[in-house]
Amino acid sequence: MLQHAYNPVDWYPWGEKSLAKAKKEGKPILLSIGYSTCYWCHVMAEESFKDPEIADIMNRYFVCIKVDREERPDLDKIYMTAVTALTGAGGWPLNVFLTPDLKPFFGGTYFPPESRAGIMAWPEVLTRIGNAWSDPSMRQQISLTGDELTRNLQKNLSWQAEVGELDSSMPERAYSAFVSSFDQKMGGKC
Repeated sequence: MLQHAYNPVDWYPWGEKSLAKAKKEGKPILLSIGYSTCYWCHVMAEESFKDPEIADIMNRYFVCIKVDREERPDLDKIYMTAVTALTGAGGWPLNVFLTPDLKPFFGGTYFPPESRAGIMAWPEVLTRIGNAWSDPSMRQQISLTGDELTRNLQKNLSWQAEVGELDSSMPERAYSAFVSSFDQKMGGKC
């Protein structure tokens, strides 16, 4: 938080005050998770979080919360899992959008201030999500997406191994599965 104290973004720490503000104002949360030695975290801070015009969009549409992944590894694990489930990849900075009741519905890592290399521009991401949230039918769709993702994450994160006896054929079946997909010449998949 101290590294972002002079950003024009109205950053809040994770806590009751910021979460209550999102509920009271009916705004989605923009949760940005990073850490002090992360190169891309610093790049995004320089390019976007210090830009007054981009900060204005962030402040207008969202309750912006900044978290250090080293101070809150619990939040990082939850929301990194969500973004990875949504996009197939993760990393830092982790930027995830949540409903006021903390259900993730969109996210990603680094977004540039202008579109490049197939990555949408951060201001465009912010504006599209902000406008969608302002539309009641789109907000309902966003909420349904957040509900579904949350249910799936809870189901997968609460999985526990069953206690029981190992099937004696398991090692042979695993070997057969491996051998059938191994390329003897090039080492890759057939």
